[in-house]
Amino acid sequence: MIIFEPAISGVSTRSVSAAQLQRFARRAQKLAEVQGEVDILIASNKRLRDLNRRFRRRNKPTDVLSFLRPSGGDIAISAQIAFDNAQRYGHSLASELKILVLHGMLHLAGYDHESDNGHMARAEARLRSQLKLPASLIDRAHSSCKSPLSKTAAVRSSKAAKILPKAAAARRVTSPHNRSKQ
Repeated sequence: MIIFEPAISGVSTRSVSAAQLQRFARRAQKLAEVQGEVDILIASNKRLRDLNRRFRRRNKPTDVLSFLRPSGGDIAISAQIAFDNAQRYGHSLASELKILVLHGMLHLAGYDHESDNGHMARAEARLRSQLKLPASLIDRAHSSCKSPLSKTAAVRSSKAAKILPKAAAARRVTSPHNRSKQ
């Protein structure tokens, strides 16, 4: 299920079809071999900052967060960062949202670009080509010296972290981005 939060400041998502994005998400989920139900929230920077602070203890917005559940997961995407990146890289908001959905799906599939010696980057490049998407998030992060708008995160929990439509109750979660600290 795709949920667009209403009233996202400065970003019009009218040009993006929820049905089209849902079809893409199902295809990306199948290609990434993610089992179960995956829900996707397109939200404001404020919402992503709140989720990032709550689950990763980082008080800043991020472009995409992935929350693993026992069967499937949730992906939260910042519409504002997606819009800014679409303009920066010269493609549509729909294309940018698809890039973020694919990236989130790969995190749900167990990939971690910060510690997997390029496995996620190779999988993302292969799937991006199959799905006819522009440059991947990982490629852009490496080419732009890890711009703050290129940060991504996967949040893993031993319990379900169902964030849609509201964030789950606070739980201790581990993230591949801060695993060494725990």
